[in-house]
Amino acid sequence: MRTRRLVRLALAAGAGAAGAYAASRPTLMPWPGRIRPAVVGSVTAMTATTTYLVAGAAGLRSSTPPASVRVRRAAVAAVGSAAGVAAVRGGMKVARQRLAPAGRAIEEGVAQPPTATEVSGGPGSLVDFETVGREGARFLHSSVPPEVIEEVSGKSPTDVGIRVFVGFDTAPTPRDRVDLALAELRRTGAYDRSHLLIGAPAGSGYANSTPVDVLEVLTGGDCAAVAVGYGLLPSFLSLDRVPMAGETQRLLIEGITADLAQRERRPRLLLYGESLGARVQEAAVARGSADLDYFGVDAALWVGTPGGAESIAFHAAVAGESITVDRPEQIPTPVPEPRPRVWFLEHDGDPVVRFAPDVAYRRPAWLAQEPRGRNVPEAMLWSPGITWVQVLVDTLFATHVRPGLFESRGHDYRADLGAVVTAAYDLPCSAEAADRLEAALRSLEIARAKRVGEA
Repeated sequence: MRTRRLVRLALAAGAGAAGAYAASRPTLMPWPGRIRPAVVGSVTAMTATTTYLVAGAAGLRSSTPPASVRVRRAAVAAVGSAAGVAAVRGGMKVARQRLAPAGRAIEEGVAQPPTATEVSGGPGSLVDFETVGREGARFLHSSVPPEVIEEVSGKSPTDVGIRVFVGFDTAPTPRDRVDLALAELRRTGAYDRSHLLIGAPAGSGYANSTPVDVLEVLTGGDCAAVAVGYGLLPSFLSLDRVPMAGETQRLLIEGITADLAQRERRPRLLLYGESLGARVQEAAVARGSADLDYFGVDAALWVGTPGGAESIAFHAAVAGESITVDRPEQIPTPVPEPRPRVWFLEHDGDPVVRFAPDVAYRRPAWLAQEPRGRNVPEAMLWSPGITWVQVLVDTLFATHVRPGLFESRGHDYRADLGAVVTAAYDLPCSAEAADRLEAALRSLEIARAKRVGEA
């Protein structure tokens, strides 16, 4: 009996050492100083304990405990599991209660309603500005100034870019929110513009202004953008809202398609989604090319779509007319004809894109290919279970945003958007204007950050 116990302990120690080695290897993102030792320690303990228990179950335990002991152990395990689930649910509930008010709070720098009639919340708007939330207020106050458009393009803007945003609190149901957004599009004359971008925000309502900035600059303001919120919480707390969010996007696209059906002149219809917003918008056009044809979509750009079976299936659904790039340098020159209608911008080393359930038990292709993709360390190993934990932790540190300092790394796509949006939406832009555009995007972000006290 003593020998069997010693064998189990030896196996556990060996497994723990192997787990510690694997967990200490480089991953997709740098972690703060104290995180890696904590993860390595946790993985070591977990691996050693699991090996010890499995070895016992396989017949290396010292003796078979009495039935009463087995029952007590099973009861303890059940209670422990229930307590763990309850703790996670309780933690999520507390996080939601604390973060929702922050999502509603409009910062002082953007607290006044917009002054342009072409922007939701402005004069004549059907949207109560006080209901658009923090992210909505930021988006609506981010219209590109005419002087910036002229500086980049060399031409005076012909229009003020239209921006429509309906917040989660603006109306009670997805249908009500979409109906209000459609009414705003009609009110502002959005269908008379040359381009109409339908954006899918993230869980908090965050609608990235950068693709709209590019559109406003390169069309001289002859464009419109619309986004409808479906929550107030960060994306990791909004996963349960994906079905409702997908329904919201579907209703919005269907409504716009119906409005445009009777018009002789219609704008180019563009789709944009980033992170969870990309997943949501892809869910709204789940049939891929068939849905894009049905809705009359001219071009779609999806950025940093979370990984998993849904993403793989959607890539397959549009494979015949899509292109995936890690960075602008991968955009083919010239772009092949007919131009790809669907563009995916996905960093090789973005843990949000690479995180998927099957990483726990199967070596993913991105760790098997040679050479590896950009920012995927050659020294990164795949180990059952352990790599899944590593990439999960990577997702927590995937975005390090410093206003004006654009980085093409992890889940930060700001450095890529100027060129990729231009290419995906086939917007006219000379090489000189492209350089000026990149500088302008950084300046705009710094100015907005200062307005809300983040710079």
